Amino acid sequence: MTLGAGTRLGSYQIVAPIGAGGMGEVYRARDSKLGRDVALKVLPAAFAADSNRMARFEREARLLAALNHPHIAAIYGLEESSGTPALIMELVEGPTLADRIAAGPVPLDEALPIAKQIAEALEYAHEKGVIHRDLKPANIKVKPDGTVKVLDFGLAKALTEDASTADMNNSPTLSMGATVAGVILGTAAYMSPEQAKGKPADRRADIWAYGVVLCEMLTGKRLYTGETAAETLAAVLMKEPALDGLPAKTPAAIRNLLRRCLERDPRRRLQHIGEARIAIDDVLSGATPATPVTPQRARPPIVWIALACGLLVAFAALAFVHFRESSPQLRTFRFQVPGPANATVTFFQLSLDGQYLAFVAQKEGHTQLWVQPLSSTEAQVLPGTDGATYPFWSPDSANIAYFSDGKLKKIAATGGIPQILCDAPAGRGAAWSEDGIILFAPNVSGPLYRVSAAGGVATAVTDASGTEI
Repeated sequence: MTLGAGTRLGSYQIVAPIGAGGMGEVYRARDSKLGRDVALKVLPAAFAADSNRMARFEREARLLAALNHPHIAAIYGLEESSGTPALIMELVEGPTLADRIAAGPVPLDEALPIAKQIAEALEYAHEKGVIHRDLKPANIKVKPDGTVKVLDFGLAKALTEDASTADMNNSPTLSMGATVAGVILGTAAYMSPEQAKGKPADRRADIWAYGVVLCEMLTGKRLYTGETAAETLAAVLMKEPALDGLPAKTPAAIRNLLRRCLERDPRRRLQHIGEARIAIDDVLSGATPATPVTPQRARPPIVWIALACGLLVAFAALAFVHFRESSPQLRTFRFQVPGPANATVTFFQLSLDGQYLAFVAQKEGHTQLWVQPLSSTEAQVLPGTDGATYPFWSPDSANIAYFSDGKLKKIAATGGIPQILCDAPAGRGAAWSEDGIILFAPNVSGPLYRVSAAGGVATAVTDASGTEI
């Protein structure tokens, strides 16, 4: 039902309507007891008569009551008057992020602090066992002082819900096949692929939505669109995320973060939103150079490989001259190495003997490790290296080590079965010594570790500040 100005619900007096959504109507109201304005969320009469929807509404109250964070809109209580239930929430002034994006792309120096605060809110909620499930710009407020508040955890579900007592008919993850009305809850443009398929969703669904929101902030455009919700869902399921519209000054670290957030397979997606917070904080603090990269369409993979090879071969030539008995004038060699067709190259490494180039390339939705002899125009993919990052060569150039699936792995340069060497949750680079020891960074921050090139238990060699132990 629609409430007019002056209507009272318990100790709350309606001031004006704010908006309406799938889970209720929202009003500005005055708390006569505490003398403050609040947001009052009311279920329509038809919803209140539906036991399933009422269960969701009560769940929203319980979940939100457990959350106490500066970037999450607080809940003050649950009120019921004359059979009308209402959720009393913090009133957050200011435009929504959707309003801000409607005015155009959000500049990087403004977008990153917003994105960091959203990540902090989600990180806190996830640690409490709560997922949002409906993260989108319209559910994010940006106050005049720049403070962000994430609103409406109404579709959230506790990750630790007791399966023995849970009623699947009350689940916020109702799929097309599980609902009477045939409705998938959430907003189509921000749904993860698994949500769009009606599958159970966890915090990685929030991470997908986070990536979509961040991309939309930077580009000023929806990542997925359609004339109908069905067409939008089809785009989510069928189309690869297009990141070529990002501003040219977008740092490489942010591009990489977006790629990880927008992995279709949740097993390969960024696993913890805290990693996004760290990546953004590193860019903002200068710990990670905010070096822009040119959009892919302006510099195709072959150009990147050619530029890299020019530098790497120059280095190889310098080493060659250094170890010769005589020291003739240094010559610089420049040549092009064509990469695989229709692939995006993200990282490369020249073998120590100067004969091969190893690189990571994404092709047809798969990110794998490739090897190309400098004497050939054909690159070969190394099967089994899905998700590979930061490859590096063994001293004899016979093997390549890399990070994937939270592990440090190695594989023969000619291919074969990859071997897991040790855990590396978010590996960020390594070096392989001639005595068979690999020194590596298993995380974006913290100490360096060492492990045998044959595999085993990794041990710290520095403390968190980088001082040798």
